[in-house]
Amino acid sequence: MAKDDINPKSVWEFFARDPERADREFFGRKTNQNRRGFLKNTGLATMAAMVGSAIPFHRNMPAGFVPAALASEDVLVGKDGLTLLNDRPVNAETPPELLDDPITPTNRHFIRNNGIPPEEVDAGTWTLTVDGLVENPMTLTIDDLKSQFDVVSMALTLECGGNGRGFFNPPAKGNQWTYGAVACSEWTGVRLKDVLQKAGVKPEVVYTAHYGADGHLSGDPEKMPISRGLPIEKALTDNVLIAFEMNGGPLHPMNGAPLRLVVPGWPASTAQKWLNRIQLRDQVHDGPKMTGTSYRVPNRPVEPGEKVEKEDFVIIERMPVKSLITFPANGASSGLETEIRGHAWSGDREVSKLEISTDFGTSWQKAELDKPVNAGAWQNWRTTVTFPQAGYYEVWARATDSEGAMQPFAIDWNPKGYLNNTMHRVGLRVS
Repeated sequence: MAKDDINPKSVWEFFARDPERADREFFGRKTNQNRRGFLKNTGLATMAAMVGSAIPFHRNMPAGFVPAALASEDVLVGKDGLTLLNDRPVNAETPPELLDDPITPTNRHFIRNNGIPPEEVDAGTWTLTVDGLVENPMTLTIDDLKSQFDVVSMALTLECGGNGRGFFNPPAKGNQWTYGAVACSEWTGVRLKDVLQKAGVKPEVVYTAHYGADGHLSGDPEKMPISRGLPIEKALTDNVLIAFEMNGGPLHPMNGAPLRLVVPGWPASTAQKWLNRIQLRDQVHDGPKMTGTSYRVPNRPVEPGEKVEKEDFVIIERMPVKSLITFPANGASSGLETEIRGHAWSGDREVSKLEISTDFGTSWQKAELDKPVNAGAWQNWRTTVTFPQAGYYEVWARATDSEGAMQPFAIDWNPKGYLNNTMHRVGLRVS
């Protein structure tokens, strides 16, 4: 691709397909020069023209970098309306009003990456190795998975453990997710349980370890960006899938194509993308993002801003009860009567009740709540409200699950900004 042919619609595709060549041809630098690489004047001029301004600190840009001004439009190929939070790695959330569908379309499923997606992705030659403490280690192609195991389709909810981090005060480090790092798509694949049982789970197994083909942000091939796992009891449940299809089609590249785990009800970080190995272990897995404070919360309530020692953090398992208003959108205008609708979910449990309030929590109105279409799916809900007069109103939603846990108005602060399940609120201007 010549520089004259590069336009804002092709930049991301060019870098994603061949980042080293793109970096050489577009910027005139080698990727191993990393942050110290120089930019040819013509490449810099082209980039400056595309972002609409000079780039004073261009020498600090890392190799393979796409400016966010371009990435916000071009990095999300095949996605519709997502908000880009970060382009290295790519992380993007979906505004609540675009999550109104009962089953989340592929083009509106959020993106949460920890590393760089693999460049060589061929579903025909992809393999999954199952090893460690098993009786019969296996290496399986996707065709093997389809022919040797029952293929099932299930609607399953995935949510980033940091969804809602943007509302913590004092702020917690990390991507500042608001509401949209959640989705419930239909996934097709085979049960992890069936694959592990065929491999033969040894009695001493306590945890799985998951590995993917994505690369570390540093470019060091010896490093992994993330490798998490599950207690073996969770891995052997009926709705944890090794998925190769999403909503009846191929997985989106940014959602783990061609093979990934789908683990409903637990942090989506356990659902390894670009999956190529599952290892069974006799200890809690200690891969990247499993130790320290990653995907962990304090074992007790702490003061906002309090320093917590690493040994006082515990691994997040099930996600808390939560709900989302998907119609109307925050800030919308409404008549005196309008429908309110959305979704609710609660880790491994069902939601038993969904209520809304239009008077700042003084009174609550019960909504019609559907049962989940299968275990692990979110539940759709709806109701109609009549406002007494014109003015500004807020609609609050709160869910209560089968164990009696209810969404709070506010939650305890934690250092990493995880598990924010405060009630969703939208403002309406009623005329």
